[in-house]
Amino acid sequence: MKSVDPSATASTAAASTAAAKEPSRRDFLSRVGQGVVAAALVVPAAVSVRSLVPNALYEKPRRLKVGAAESFAPGPTFLPEQKVYVFREQRVFHCLSATCTHLGCTVQLARLAAGTAPESFEFHCPCHGSRFRGDGTNYDGPAPRPLDYYALALAPDDGQLVVDLSEVADKGWRLTVS
Repeated sequence: MKSVDPSATASTAAASTAAAKEPSRRDFLSRVGQGVVAAALVVPAAVSVRSLVPNALYEKPRRLKVGAAESFAPGPTFLPEQKVYVFREQRVFHCLSATCTHLGCTVQLARLAAGTAPESFEFHCPCHGSRFRGDGTNYDGPAPRPLDYYALALAPDDGQLVVDLSEVADKGWRLTVS
């Protein structure tokens, strides 16, 4: 009978487990290939999804300084860049949108009589004939609702009037400047 050296058997077993732990060249290349294929699928998908998100917003700011309160004459003042009318009655101010509620045309001011009261003028939409009273109430044409009122505030740093186009105010809302 042949005797088996226990140390030789242990070293052979250790060598076989070490060989089992080391990946073969075929396994390594297979995993690298799978990674390349996965990257070739994931990267274009990620780029496609990223293209749906804009890099920059080209919107106008919603809070705008429109000038010092003293610079506004009594009555309505049209600000074409912001498409709003700022009204001044003594020290009281309010702001009315100049955008027609029908299809977004800019309404034009029409004076009915001398004075600065809302009853002395109205707004006409040149596109489809909507008409609004001086307080913004629609009374003729296809406009479905009155003109929007926007909130006004005073800037804390320089005291200019600030129009907040993101905040629609109630019809009776006014800002009193001291």
